[in-house]
Amino acid sequence: MKSSTIFLFSFLCFVLNFSAFAQVNKSDSGSDKIRINQIGFYPEASKKAIIVTSEATDFSILTADQKTEVFSGKLSEPKEWPHSKETVKQADFSSVENSGKYVLHVSGIGTSHPFEIAKNVHYEPAKASMKAFYYQRASTDLPEEYAGKWAREAGHPDDKVKIHNSAASQNRPAGSTISSPGGWYDAGDYGKYIVNSGITMGTLLSLYEDFPNYLDTLNLNIPESQNNIPDFLDETLYNLRWMMTMQDEDGGVYHKLTSANFHGAVAPKDATLQRWVVQKGTAATLDFAAVTAQASRIFQNYNELPGLSDSLLVMSEKAYTWAKENPQAIYRQEELKNPKISTGAYGDQNFKDELQWAATELFITTGNENYYKDANLESSLETDFGIPAWPNVNTLALYSLVRHRDKYTNSEVVDIDAIINQITKMGDALVSSSKTSAYAIPMGTRESDFVWGSNSTAANQGILLLNAFQITDDEKYLNAANANLDYLLGRNATGYSFLTGFGEKATRDPHHRPSESDDIEDPVPGLLAAGPNPGQQDKEGCKNKYTDTHKYPATSYIDDRCSYASNEIAINWNAPFVYLANAIEAIR
Repeated sequence: MKSSTIFLFSFLCFVLNFSAFAQVNKSDSGSDKIRINQIGFYPEASKKAIIVTSEATDFSILTADQKTEVFSGKLSEPKEWPHSKETVKQADFSSVENSGKYVLHVSGIGTSHPFEIAKNVHYEPAKASMKAFYYQRASTDLPEEYAGKWAREAGHPDDKVKIHNSAASQNRPAGSTISSPGGWYDAGDYGKYIVNSGITMGTLLSLYEDFPNYLDTLNLNIPESQNNIPDFLDETLYNLRWMMTMQDEDGGVYHKLTSANFHGAVAPKDATLQRWVVQKGTAATLDFAAVTAQASRIFQNYNELPGLSDSLLVMSEKAYTWAKENPQAIYRQEELKNPKISTGAYGDQNFKDELQWAATELFITTGNENYYKDANLESSLETDFGIPAWPNVNTLALYSLVRHRDKYTNSEVVDIDAIINQITKMGDALVSSSKTSAYAIPMGTRESDFVWGSNSTAANQGILLLNAFQITDDEKYLNAANANLDYLLGRNATGYSFLTGFGEKATRDPHHRPSESDDIEDPVPGLLAAGPNPGQQDKEGCKNKYTDTHKYPATSYIDDRCSYASNEIAINWNAPFVYLANAIEAIR
């Protein structure tokens, strides 16, 4: 063998051995035992990490190149987190305020994922989480100019959607067609659902009402970016205009637009099953009434959209009237035939919360006290209100009232003090939980926080805390909300940043058909994974994926496309992250 060949062979062996060493070294780096917000921290805000250990006592903050120590400190006493059965210690480095890129090091354990300390540290993930809705657009091409490497052809023109027999009316008989283009794909599938659009739009519109000046400057690089309307509102309009097509002539609103069955992991352009609108329902109609009432007051000042505000209010009141006349139009998917519908049900049998939300939004927009009397909020403040989710939306009514609280200071109709007290009381419970939590977060106040879409629970807890902060200006609420943002971006028992595209260890393989069907290794960015879900409803489809690592509520998460129960994305999960991250950016 020639000497040059021997040298080349030896060099290749060295490279392979070094690569193997690097792989082992990386896995032993300690980052899996150091749970930290992988994006970073604001200079003057609280900064904490969680270390999985019962023995280590000291930690240090190093520059990202690990050459300079900028801080050293003591770990807290050990404590078990019941939701993961881990014994952990907290590392508090809040006094480190100089901007820069850093890592956290613990002797005997290793080094964390890198993070940054900077003003506006969450600006990029906050913006990306809103841009993610652009990637969910139906009925339109996503050109490279706006979508980058995730560009794709249009799917689902939805210009010839059939009326299901459950949705038939005199002027729209079964089998006839309507045009209902646009809107956002609801989740990892290609359905468009009014109930889930309801809480999604309510959350996004609330963010705009709370922080309009900040959002007016948010450049999302979408096709409408050059017009005179803020990008944030342009993106919400894309879904709002679809929702408007889902109202029947009598005021009732179709529950959803869907194919009869889920498609496989194909691109939107290849998902060509017949699309249907199905049954008008009370929940969908009241959610629609709430969103259109709120949107009406937001868009009334935009001369570029003549008549839109007035049309939205007319549609809202018409929907509300239909719902009052049809108070028990329950969507029962199992009863639908010819064809049978088997996509996401979003079934709900209690409409009190939807009525309270819709009536309150109409009251705020119109000033008609009869709507507020219908809402009857104060009679059940201490029993009927909690962290919002698509089946429980009445807390959105409280947020809207406190947002406009100056109008009701001396009101004989609205007991605004009682509503303020309820929000701060709920906020105090979350702050108290974060102080006693081994992970120093509100998330996990109850084991039931870990449900399907648990990450939206964390984000919605943050929204409640931010509402309490805006009422009181007490930073304990802001810090607790920020702690749940830390949770979503890495300070959790899985060690994942659950936002695609952000963090060294971030969700990469979500249950999301557009991401699964393209040739791009990276998933669409800015999507929030569902999060730990001990229900593991996908266990059969994820054979051999669930191990002992996943047996606890806070660890039951798999970064695999098979895991629709823990790793799907959905618009109603992204929306509270959009609120939480952008609101904190606006405040900080």
